[in-house]
Amino acid sequence: MIDLILEKIGFELWVGNYIILPLLIFSARILDVSMGTIRIIFVIQGNHKMAPVVGFFESLIWLLAISQIMVNVDNFATYIAFAAGFASGTFVGIKIEEKLAIGKVLVRVITRVEAQQLIEFLNRHDFHFTNVPAEGRFGKVNVLFFVINRERLPVVLNAIKKYNPKAFYTIESVKSASEYHLGESTRKIAFFERLSLKRK
Repeated sequence: MIDLILEKIGFELWVGNYIILPLLIFSARILDVSMGTIRIIFVIQGNHKMAPVVGFFESLIWLLAISQIMVNVDNFATYIAFAAGFASGTFVGIKIEEKLAIGKVLVRVITRVEAQQLIEFLNRHDFHFTNVPAEGRFGKVNVLFFVINRERLPVVLNAIKKYNPKAFYTIESVKSASEYHLGESTRKIAFFERLSLKRK
């Protein structure tokens, strides 16, 4: 009877040490690494309120995870769980960042052919842009600049691929973009349009 009780206790300890504890560490790492990704986004976007809050909980969760490894230093399963949680958290963080689509981006499109259809599309969907004629290595090109909310980026990329599939484009994160009112109009114009107006 005693042997059965000891065997049961030993099995429960084994489950706790090599299954439950590693799973907890794995989950904690996914959470803190994902929060780290979100914190970096807030830092880039200049969100001074949310970045410290997320950073506090991120470091707290990390400390809880690493403390369990230090207590169970001879448990190899915790090391595997820690590393696997970091890798998985990186993947989850990227997916969360894509879903949140926080902030603004600068889209720069360079095309050798006429971009009239793309320009008409941008006008129809109320995208504010600047079209600049330029000279490239192989001749004249058109350069389109516009700043948009990141959540609208898929719409723009689909339009580029549809109307100018061979166009070269770049996408950059924008920390901030100034906006202003033109006369009595309530229409907001992105700062690149402001540059265009000054040239006229």
